[in-house]
Amino acid sequence: MTLQICVAQLNFVVGDMVGNAARIVDVARRAYADGARLVLTPELSICGYAAEDLMLRPAFIDACDDALKSISRSLADLKDLHVVVGHPQGGGLRTRSVAVTRRHNRASVVSQGRVVAHYDKRELPNYQVFDERRYFTPGSAPCVFEVEGVRVGLLICEDAWFDAPARETRDAGAQWLAVLNASPFHAGKSSEREQRMRERVQECGLPLVYTHLVGGQDEVIFEGRSFALDAQGSVVMRAPGFVESTMHLSLSLQEGRVQPAVTVGQALAPLPAPEADLWDALVLGVRDYLGKNGFKRAVLGLSGGIDSALVLAIAVDALGADMVHAVMMPSPYTADISWLDSREMVSRLGVRYDEIPIAPLFDGFRHALADQFRGLPEDATEENIQARIRGTLLMALSNKTGAIVLTTGNKSELATGYCTLYGDMAGGFAVIKDVLKTRVFALARWRNHHDPYGTGSQPIPERIITRPPSAELRPDQKDQDSLPPYEVLDAIIERYMENDEGVDALVADGFEPADVEQVTRLIRVNEYKRRQAPVGIRVTHRSFGKDWRYPMTNRFRA
Repeated sequence: MTLQICVAQLNFVVGDMVGNAARIVDVARRAYADGARLVLTPELSICGYAAEDLMLRPAFIDACDDALKSISRSLADLKDLHVVVGHPQGGGLRTRSVAVTRRHNRASVVSQGRVVAHYDKRELPNYQVFDERRYFTPGSAPCVFEVEGVRVGLLICEDAWFDAPARETRDAGAQWLAVLNASPFHAGKSSEREQRMRERVQECGLPLVYTHLVGGQDEVIFEGRSFALDAQGSVVMRAPGFVESTMHLSLSLQEGRVQPAVTVGQALAPLPAPEADLWDALVLGVRDYLGKNGFKRAVLGLSGGIDSALVLAIAVDALGADMVHAVMMPSPYTADISWLDSREMVSRLGVRYDEIPIAPLFDGFRHALADQFRGLPEDATEENIQARIRGTLLMALSNKTGAIVLTTGNKSELATGYCTLYGDMAGGFAVIKDVLKTRVFALARWRNHHDPYGTGSQPIPERIITRPPSAELRPDQKDQDSLPPYEVLDAIIERYMENDEGVDALVADGFEPADVEQVTRLIRVNEYKRRQAPVGIRVTHRSFGKDWRYPMTNRFRA
């Protein structure tokens, strides 16, 4: 006895219930024609993940209910097909009249025009970017249903990270586990996820199919890479990462045990190198944020430095050269090599390029403020004026053309406040806000040796990578004039900010006390800047976004 399964790794749009439902129906019909009798979609596939406080709107829940009914009707003519879809259940206007106000994160099994089974997620994550206890009530019972003689046990994402839900589903008669997921990406998460599911399989003795979401949603990325494990925990199927995919899998029932096998011709996608994974995440994040929000073009300030060069290369891979506009805005302190390297890079990539000197505008500001500043030495004020002139010019181009401004600041700068409010922080999307400076260099070197999207090899001139970083806002300026070396700075940020290690532990491990004090103080006092920064792509397990919630007014020092 063999059951054919389609694992539908799809990219949904939050709030587009009609469009998402149509995609599910289309995939299900094509899968049925190819012989599948069970189609698995990701967690909350009808409404997209994460819908955040839209979940609190009764009309939103009603629209999800309507989409579920539409899927059921549209597939009613397909005999024996079962489609598992994720959606919120409860709390809509129509359910309030019967006092059903609890809301669940649900997976429903649709077959021949009706819902034949459902499962409510039990383990609701409330850490990192997750906030599910704000929206959902946990379920309490397993769900096992039968398709062509094979008993399927449902779980949703976090449930499979704990022993009890899988064990109780097995005890309820399941012969294999189908897990619906929307598990946000961060570096290293794919291998961690597979290892945890391997532990689950070995603990409960059942094969497992992990259906995962793909796509970008605001700051969060879902990398796809759905997979299947046999009862011994070996990977028998892995979908590619960062792209949509429909993988076909057969489950054969032999002596009461289920054995999964991949349909002939479907390769086991490899787990790539860390830099390749990170690059794909950043490219997908740019492409989906712009595409899902109606932006066709991007504009960015190109300085001749490594951060803006990296963002330009990412934008071209994500959007294509014809959709990217680079603008060089030299000041009196811009080095000649910055001009030359910027011109060289745009010629390699073929993007539109313009130069707008800011010296006349800068002189105008200084003249207008001369009386106010009389007798006072030049300092960071004049540096910030230059950055804000550039931000104003980029935003003017954005307003006039409809292109979104991509900011170019990295995580090291955002952590320490080495950036200017309403200046280089001005824009609509912060591409590398979760990428430390040392990783910026590593990504630039990686991209110069790889051409994953066919936009050209070695897009970044070597001198941009090798020259000392500088904001070029005053004569002979270098980043290390104000900050510790990036190797030290980034190590402190990673341990203090990402891993919650304390000041004393860092000093005990050999960091200079002055460096630790400087970096941790800068992190604390610049929270007000980060609150005003644009949203950007999350690629670590802790970013300056949804999973960083520190007060601006704060005297805690440890």
